[in-house]
Amino acid sequence: MERLVIEGGHRLEGTVQICGAKNAALPLIAASLLSDRPVTLTNVPELADIRSMLTLMEHYGVAVKGPSHAVMTLDAGAAVNKEAPYDMVRRMRASVLVLGPLLARFGHARVSQPGGCAIGARPVDLHLKALAALGATVSLDGGTIDARAPDGGLTGGRIVFGSPSVGATETALVAAVFARGETEILNAARDPEVCDLAACLVAMGAAIEGAGTHRILVRGVTGLKPARHEIIPDRIEAGTYAMAAAITGGHLELTGARLEHLGAVGAVLEAADVQLWPTDRGLMVSGTGRPRGTDITTEPYPGFPTDLQAQFMALMAIADGASMIRETVFENRFMHVPELSRLGANVTLQGTSALVRGVPRLKGAQVMATDLRASVSLVLAGLVAEGETIVNRVYHLDRGYEALDRKLVRCGARIRREAAP
Repeated sequence: MERLVIEGGHRLEGTVQICGAKNAALPLIAASLLSDRPVTLTNVPELADIRSMLTLMEHYGVAVKGPSHAVMTLDAGAAVNKEAPYDMVRRMRASVLVLGPLLARFGHARVSQPGGCAIGARPVDLHLKALAALGATVSLDGGTIDARAPDGGLTGGRIVFGSPSVGATETALVAAVFARGETEILNAARDPEVCDLAACLVAMGAAIEGAGTHRILVRGVTGLKPARHEIIPDRIEAGTYAMAAAITGGHLELTGARLEHLGAVGAVLEAADVQLWPTDRGLMVSGTGRPRGTDITTEPYPGFPTDLQAQFMALMAIADGASMIRETVFENRFMHVPELSRLGANVTLQGTSALVRGVPRLKGAQVMATDLRASVSLVLAGLVAEGETIVNRVYHLDRGYEALDRKLVRCGARIRREAAP
């Protein structure tokens, strides 16, 4: 097991290349199971979660080829339908995304209920209701999801989500590609990652309209074709580096980042006295001194993303004034609060809200990462903490950030990775 040792107090300056979006790449890789024709993906990030998903694809007989990790071709022509065992899916929740393509292509799927970060209940019931609306018979058998299509395959239907769910919308999209007739998905998630999946499916030959709105229409097709698709840049990675620039009073150009994908994040950062503007290559971010205390509420896109809440809390920990952070997506997503407090942050939890009173400075300490986004919030705090901060259990970090420590070092941070004693 490894840890990061961070010497705080160094301003970030330079350029950071934003990788392809993890949360777009995972459903795209899973969607390759839908077709017997090859799908080539570019801008694929090098992450532990991506490697886990590719291992799962190989379990199904998908051939994965590529000149590099960033460009790969997935050929599911010889794919076989078999159960996804718990030992493979326990590492990440995204493994449930194989359910839709397996059911649509083979008419039957068995997948162990997935694992992932311990940030609260993330039930798969919306996925299952979406499949049932297309005529599937779905049951839970000893921790395993069993979904069966009727004779003749799935049939188009009307899927209404009580609340927008990215994963369930993606499952519905993929499952509906071969469903007879038309499928209407209402209260669909509007996230850029959903739009990216729809764009790739259309390139493969699917008939989809309305991605990026609350109403998506899918007309069933009978076959797909080879396709090539470039994965969108990771808006969560971009938001994280934007906050790294802000917390250190630094100046970073985020090449490849798209300001339009950040939704409410840009407006919130500007309210906190952080400067952002688009460039020919991406996005420029400049910290102008101590940030201003600013309130946020996490919401579905285009609201402030839950995946940036922990990072924003680290920024608010040194803000001038107080901020109220309300978490409405996951009930256990304040697990980083005790660790930030070890660095001197003044945070009071009040149910699903956290009152953060900014302090002039943080002080280095040993801290423990509890999940992916919590781990990077501790890195951000360590960048400005006096003295040395040691972040343990950084395997969480490697699940979602490609070479984060190396990218930060190139911009002036002092970080070393070492084996934990």
